[in-house]
Amino acid sequence: MRIKFFLMFLFLFSISVFSQGFAEEKPRLGVLRFTNHTSAGWWEGSVGTDLQDMLIAELASTNSFRVLERRELDAVLNEQDLGDSGRVNPRTRARLGKITGAKYLVAATLSAFEQNTSGGGGGLSFGGISLGGRQDKAYMAVDLKVIDVETGEIYDARTVEATSKSSGISVGVHRGGFGGNLGQYQNTPVGKAIRACIMEIVEYLECSLVEGKDSGCMDEYRSKERSRREKTKGSIQLD
Repeated sequence: MRIKFFLMFLFLFSISVFSQGFAEEKPRLGVLRFTNHTSAGWWEGSVGTDLQDMLIAELASTNSFRVLERRELDAVLNEQDLGDSGRVNPRTRARLGKITGAKYLVAATLSAFEQNTSGGGGGLSFGGISLGGRQDKAYMAVDLKVIDVETGEIYDARTVEATSKSSGISVGVHRGGFGGNLGQYQNTPVGKAIRACIMEIVEYLECSLVEGKDSGCMDEYRSKERSRREKTKGSIQLD
């Protein structure tokens, strides 16, 4: 009887340990502030931080990653220092040495941006709602790097592209949605291309870091990368 009980306990304990280990398999990510290598007119002020916040929110919403908040780290450290001062109830204080470390840092750089406008520029604007007869098109590319914190090596790299356009009579409502300096672009081709790039980054990271580089989902991204490289080579004129 004792042997059966012991074996049952060992079995349940093994399941518990395995479950905890499986839960900890979620990649631990820290997201760096976006940088810009273009002359995009919409990039100003805190846009790099705004894009960082957008990517953090999208990554966290998937529940596929453990996204670590580094911008608020000073507040966390102050709370831990207060708990260690002896002025907080020991049962509720934040303990030192419990900050989770990142396995990967995600770095993104806006490497290309083009915007074309055609058609009539006339239109009406009333109460934040604009009616226009022109056609706008925006293209952007973001160079993505995933850095292994332990080794400092680039674990993965990818260029993400997005194109968005509006045509005919368009209605744009500019009343928030995007944070900071990006708010005015929310319902424009620029804003849609930004959102598309952010979502493409998240989907690629799910494929690369969660499902693995050898998974079937990588076939789609390898195809996209080949197409992008061929398009880039085709645009280069050699003497």
